[in-house]
Amino acid sequence: MNTAMNEGLLPQKAAIGENEIAGAIETLQRYKNGKANLENRIVENELWWRLRHWETVRKGLLNREKPGAAPEPTSAWLFNAIINKHADAMDNYPEPVVLPREQSDEQSAKTLSEVLPVVLENNDFEQTYSDNWTEKLKHGTAAYGVFWNADKENGLGDVDVRAIDLLKLFWEPGIDDIQQSRNLFIVDLVPVDSLKAQYPELREKLGGSSLEVKQYVYDENIDVSDKSVVVDWYYKVRGEDGRTRLHFAKFVGDTLLYASENDPEYAGRGFYDHGLYPVVLDALFPVKGMPTGFGYVDICKDPQLYIDKLSANILENAIANTKPRYFVGAGSKVNKDQFLDWNEATVEVQGVIDETHIKEITARPLDSIYVTVLQQKIEEMKDTAANRDVNSGGTGGGVTAASAIAALQEAGNKVSRDMISASYRAYVKVSRLCLELIRQFYTEERSFRITAPNGGNEFVSLSNAGLIDQPVGMDSSGGVLYRRPVFDLKIYAQKKNPFSRMEQNETAKELYKLGFFNPDRAQEALICLDMMEFEGAEKIRKQVREGQTLLKAVQQLMQENQQLKAALGMAAGGLNLPQDGVNNPAVANGGTGGVTGVATAVLRSREPQQGYVQNLVKRSAAR
Repeated sequence: MNTAMNEGLLPQKAAIGENEIAGAIETLQRYKNGKANLENRIVENELWWRLRHWETVRKGLLNREKPGAAPEPTSAWLFNAIINKHADAMDNYPEPVVLPREQSDEQSAKTLSEVLPVVLENNDFEQTYSDNWTEKLKHGTAAYGVFWNADKENGLGDVDVRAIDLLKLFWEPGIDDIQQSRNLFIVDLVPVDSLKAQYPELREKLGGSSLEVKQYVYDENIDVSDKSVVVDWYYKVRGEDGRTRLHFAKFVGDTLLYASENDPEYAGRGFYDHGLYPVVLDALFPVKGMPTGFGYVDICKDPQLYIDKLSANILENAIANTKPRYFVGAGSKVNKDQFLDWNEATVEVQGVIDETHIKEITARPLDSIYVTVLQQKIEEMKDTAANRDVNSGGTGGGVTAASAIAALQEAGNKVSRDMISASYRAYVKVSRLCLELIRQFYTEERSFRITAPNGGNEFVSLSNAGLIDQPVGMDSSGGVLYRRPVFDLKIYAQKKNPFSRMEQNETAKELYKLGFFNPDRAQEALICLDMMEFEGAEKIRKQVREGQTLLKAVQQLMQENQQLKAALGMAAGGLNLPQDGVNNPAVANGGTGGVTGVATAVLRSREPQQGYVQNLVKRSAAR
């Protein structure tokens, strides 16, 4: 959009000033107060994840440092459930495919399907996806940020996808969808020196902030005295034309660093053309009235706590029964140092030794029912977390076949598949935001290296020329009509599970045994394949159809060859030739074999075709 048009839309003074920043700080503080319970839960859940939940039970009192403190075992059943679900997610790492809605956009969609994974790979998205899945399982929500970073690619700029800590993200309380929030804030602690180097004209105004950011419980002392809270403020404004525009401002304390409404380039159009907050939340178990959810720590911390409490009591009883203790009378003269030292062969005692002076303290062993209760709590944890033994690779009932193990795992992974499907929906939103940033900012053509289907490398070029609004005609008043290319996104899983590959191999062997690859039985094989669903089924159907087509072509050529041989046999009989005149050695050696004119030419022309047909027949029989 040209600058003159923007200047016509700008007010006489800056749209964002000190008063607007003061109002934003007040709004941010209100959002923070509404999120206090969530922040406390996240900090506590992090301790459970690190197997330090006894600190939350004791409210920070380190009893383990006291002499004679009770045992505090930390079994990792909850930890095991989380890492198993995380492994399921990474076994099904997603891959986007861009589909056009109109035939004219087919080439652009194909290029985007090749480039979008490269853009994500350049952002190390697999690591981000892995980290966010851990956050999703622990705290119930993963947050992705999709921004345009003008500093990337040596100042050319590129898409920037990264994880956002929930403690640094603030939205309007009481909403279900983050896009419904009237404002969105992302805060970060940045060293003051870095800010002064980036904004030298504001050196005297930078530093300090009235806003406090919730911190995790760290093992080391984290000093934040030399850092300032930098706030990224996103807000939506409805224009006179009815369109909602997204604007952006950055400030430290009451000092404004940047505001898109004050920038002539973005004042009239908004900071991002897509008009959406550049944040995607992926909730595990949704909560009404919140865009976030709760995770496995929240639902499994209770059974985990009682598992550890029961284990502590059983261990304490075991210690009491395996380490003898004694009552020693106050008047008895026993050398206690020798008595407590098991390396001493003798213990000196003055006076008579009997049970009135020294008596062993007997502890009563626990009944086996308590071990049974402990085991039942462990089973409850497995059921609650949908983390049965088969999900971790264990089997029961004598199951040893790979295909049977894979079938049991697939049946037991329905909870994981449900969670992964939810993450795919979030992944679609992330990919769509990336696509929209490419549409807006890829004004210069860029080159990307992609992996070709044959394993080699290919290079493709992409700009937003085929993505921006395209003129399609004129309206009745003479105005230009535009069409914006629209694309659909479909997500496929990159299956990495070895059991899945094993299952695919077993399926292939079964299809081979049933004769699915025999061209003679292609019709019935295709009917059966249309009723089956497995990965790569469409490719198999295509190959069976190709085999069927090839067989028909071979049969037709063989039939034509037989007919021609019969016709040549009749012609040879009329010319007094042997009945196998087609294979006449004289003809094969370049002679006429008694055949002249047209007959000679026909016989010689059929010899190569006959060999070709025979080769086709041999290849078909080999299949």
